[in-house]
Amino acid sequence: MEETRPPPQPKLPLCDSLMIWLQTFNTASPCQDVKQLTSGVAMAQVLHQIDAAWFNESWLSRIKEDVGDNWRIKASNLKKVLQGIMSYYHEFLGQQISEALIPNLNQITECSDPVELGRLLQLILGCAINCEKKQEHIQNIMTLEESVQHVVMTAIQELMSKEILSSPLNDAVGELEQQLKKALEELQEALAEKEELRQRCEELDMQVTTLQDEKNSLVSENEMMNEKLDQLDGSFDDPNTVVAKKYFHAQLQLEQLQEENFRLEAAKDDYRVHCEELEKQLIEFQHRNDELTSLAEETRALKDEIDVLRATSDKANKLESTVEIYRQKLRDLNDLRKQVKTLQETNMMYMHNTVSLEEELKKANAARTQLETYKRQVQDLHVKLSSESKRADTLAFEMKRLEEKHEALLKEKERLIEQRDTLKETNEELRCSQVQQDHLNQTGASAAKSYENLAAEIMPVEYREVFIRLQHENKMLRLQQEGSENERIEELQEQLEQKHRKMNELETEQRLSKERIRELQQQIEDLQKSLQEQGSKSEGESKSSHAWRHLICAYIRPAN
Repeated sequence: MEETRPPPQPKLPLCDSLMIWLQTFNTASPCQDVKQLTSGVAMAQVLHQIDAAWFNESWLSRIKEDVGDNWRIKASNLKKVLQGIMSYYHEFLGQQISEALIPNLNQITECSDPVELGRLLQLILGCAINCEKKQEHIQNIMTLEESVQHVVMTAIQELMSKEILSSPLNDAVGELEQQLKKALEELQEALAEKEELRQRCEELDMQVTTLQDEKNSLVSENEMMNEKLDQLDGSFDDPNTVVAKKYFHAQLQLEQLQEENFRLEAAKDDYRVHCEELEKQLIEFQHRNDELTSLAEETRALKDEIDVLRATSDKANKLESTVEIYRQKLRDLNDLRKQVKTLQETNMMYMHNTVSLEEELKKANAARTQLETYKRQVQDLHVKLSSESKRADTLAFEMKRLEEKHEALLKEKERLIEQRDTLKETNEELRCSQVQQDHLNQTGASAAKSYENLAAEIMPVEYREVFIRLQHENKMLRLQQEGSENERIEELQEQLEQKHRKMNELETEQRLSKERIRELQQQIEDLQKSLQEQGSKSEGESKSSHAWRHLICAYIRPAN
């Protein structure tokens, strides 16, 4: 049989548990959720109920109740609450809050952070368990649910472990704190054992109920079987019948069920005895828990007495230290007066020095502005020079290209002149030959006519046409070849001119960049020299200002 256990109780976070504890106080302002607590009004009313003498009516009147959605008023209220808690810890309890426990108020007001709000509520819990009414507050904590009690006890332990005491404790205080921690640990162990015993008792009760249900079901089945047996008594006489066989089989099952019932009743008695023993142990643990709580109350009372004595000793030590400080100040008063006179004289001297330095600084600023104007003018002139140099380079390139064209035209002119001369010579030769031909034609006209007629008659007409067409095609092909060659030459010349133009532009840009680099290097050298000079001046000024500050600090400290 499987054991059924109750589901474990969910562990509440710190903020929710402390809000449940905070609701035990009767406050006028609601404190049901985190947004209602961010105003700080409910927490201030709880602190007033914890210690009305310290958190009195005048302190409570400084907390503004009409907050609304104004986060500035919320932050102001929370800041006043935190300052009141810290002063209560420091002055009344003689303790100092650790930095790890101080909450971030901005996160609470702006984001409603439950973690930071839990820290603030934890500090309020520390005020409650350390005040004069701490027994009443502890009893209120014990009335809460067990899961809430566990979270509150862990918060108290964390608060005690992270407290930083203002003065060193003696061995007796350390032993009492150890006893208190041990008592709290034993109390937690007893609560855990109590929870385990309660769960075990619930499991045993559930097992008993299940066994009782099984017993009732078996009894009902037995009664039904007895009724069937009464109805079938006549048919049991013959053992060979089917009913008799079923009867014997049912009787065997009944015997087995009776044995099982006896066994379960014995187990039930054993569980009852064991449950009684567990109840006795629970009563013992409750007595032990009561003893531990009484011991914890005694240790808290001793701790309160120790805190009071510690507070008085701290006050006495502080008063003694203040008396010694005032005596020392009275002794050093004459020396301080002399130092004040010397410092006044040095102050006047440094004032004159500062006035002269300010005048020099004004002159330097005027010279710096003038230098910047000169630099701007020089930059503008450099830009103009670069543009003019580019323009001059382009003009030089155009002039060079025109000179090349001029040289090509001169060469073409010379070639044409040579052609003209050759044509003149050929013309004269042709004239001479024509004159001779005229004379010869007159004599041999008849012979030529006969010869031409003979050649025309000899050459056929088809060959003559083909010959003329071939001559024409040859002439056209020569003209096309010359035109394409001329176009190709012109394209190549244009590409060459573009390449030369780009090369000239790149050369000019390179030359300008080199000049710019030289100018920048010269400016860098000038700036380095000026920086070195200013650095030497600033070192002297910093030394003087350092001495001036040292004297002022020496003047202020004795005066305080």
